[in-house]
Amino acid sequence: MAKRCAVSGKRAQSGNNVSHANNKTRKKWNVNLHKKRLFDSESGQWVTLRVSSRILRTIDKKGLSATLKEMGKSVSDFR
Repeated sequence: MAKRCAVSGKRAQSGNNVSHANNKTRKKWNVNLHKKRLFDSESGQWVTLRVSSRILRTIDKKGLSATLKEMGKSVSDFR
């Protein structure tokens, strides 16, 4: 399974660790993913998704179906 948010598509970013002496080494920032089981009120079914913390907050605010529509996806994409 890829380290990628199922809804937003967020994934790890890479860059440099820069020391005080300006030495650069490669660094990776991973996404804060959670495996969550969410209920879709429109279809009346449970869906298991790996989503980032930011998207979980958005789902709490707007609802699952509204968030998926905004991202251009549907619940049937995840079954």
